Amino acid sequence: MSMSTTSGRGAECAGANRLRSLFLDPAEQALYPYWESAAGGMVAGFRESVGTDTDDPRFIELVGELSLASPLFSRLWARHDVQACEAAPKHIAHPQVGGLQLNRERLSIDGTQGQTLVIYHPDPDTDAAGKLALLASAILTPAPLPADRKGAENSGHRRHVLFKEAAG
Repeated sequence: MSMSTTSGRGAECAGANRLRSLFLDPAEQALYPYWESAAGGMVAGFRESVGTDTDDPRFIELVGELSLASPLFSRLWARHDVQACEAAPKHIAHPQVGGLQLNRERLSIDGTQGQTLVIYHPDPDTDAAGKLALLASAILTPAPLPADRKGAENSGHRRHVLFKEAAG
């Protein structure tokens, strides 16, 4: 149920829940030109991934939180849509490079309790591939370390940010 995100607050918080970010973080919503449609697919995929494991306290807490905080989530959850999301294409409006059409792959991780790795990648030799290469080159410039990590500067540990939340 939990995965890192690559934009907004999620980028700064490893393990942030993607579903929570999609419904509660305007910066995450801005990445999807048709975010309400994307949200419908995410909810249906979430319902599919949970299956019959509805007694999980994390599941109960997340559904309760989102049902109270987001009228859209509440409406989508009430529809009871179920949909597998393997290899689904995604359209993302990146704040720095614009539109990206990416392929989405979801891989199970052996030895974990239902954790998955989600990979977004472009088709080779496409506009999206070029834009991602441009973004990847941006990580060569280190972002400032948080105050509690200043001592790590001399040890070679640096934090790189691929996506930055838009100011405003």
